[in-house]
Amino acid sequence: MPAATVTFYGHSAFGIRTGQGVSVLIDPWMENPQAPEGAKNIKADLVLVTHAHGDHLGNCITIGRSPSTEIVAIHEIQQYLLSRGLPNVTGMNIGGTYVTKGVSITMVPAIHSSSIQEGNLFLYGGEAAGFIVGLAEGLSVYHAGDTALFGDMALIGELYRPRVVMLPIGSHYVMGPREAAHAVRLLMPEMVIPMHYGTFPALTGTVDAFMREVNTLKLDVEVVPLSPGEFIELI
Repeated sequence: MPAATVTFYGHSAFGIRTGQGVSVLIDPWMENPQAPEGAKNIKADLVLVTHAHGDHLGNCITIGRSPSTEIVAIHEIQQYLLSRGLPNVTGMNIGGTYVTKGVSITMVPAIHSSSIQEGNLFLYGGEAAGFIVGLAEGLSVYHAGDTALFGDMALIGELYRPRVVMLPIGSHYVMGPREAAHAVRLLMPEMVIPMHYGTFPALTGTVDAFMREVNTLKLDVEVVPLSPGEFIELI
C-alpha cells in the first residue's frame, strides 16, 4: 500500500492523501500569499474547514461546486455553504466523529472566533474547531486550526494519540512559539508541522523561535517545517 502523504500549501492549508488515494484538503485558502503556483486548481475528495474566517474557508465554495467533493464543517458553516448552492456538505459538531470515504474525522475544540464577512455584514460561523483525521493506515493527524493554548490538548493527546500535529505558531491571532511548544508537551506527538506564521506582518512567530522553545522544554519530537508545496510521507 502506498504511504500516506501530507502536503503544505501555505498559511494553514494542507493536503492529505491516504494510502487508498483519497485526497483531503484542510482549510483550503489556496490563493494565500505563500501558496505554490497552481494550488488554486487542486481538487479534493474531502474538504475540512476548521472555522469560517476567510483565510480558512478560502476557496471552499469554488472547490465544493463539484458533487464528488464532500465538505465537512461545523453545522453553521454547513448551512451557509448549502445556502450558497454547494451540493455535498456535511455538518457536524465538536466532540463528534464522522466516517466517510475511509477517513475518520473527529471535530475537537479550538479557542478562537469564527464569522463570515459579506460586505459590512458579519454572519455567525459557529465555534472554531480542530480536526483529528484518522487514516486507514492506523495513524491519526491533528490539525489544530486557529487556536490558543488550552489544557484539554492533553486529553486530545491521550484519547487520539495523533502521530503528526499541525500547530499555529504565528502569535497575535493564534498561539505564539512559546504556547505552541507547550501544546506539543501536552499532545506528545512524534512530529509537529508549524503553520499560520509569516503570512502577514502581524504573524511574528517564527520556526526558529518555536524550535528554541521546544528545545528549552526538552521535548522528544521532530519539528518539520515544510515549504509551501513540499510534502512528507507518513510511513
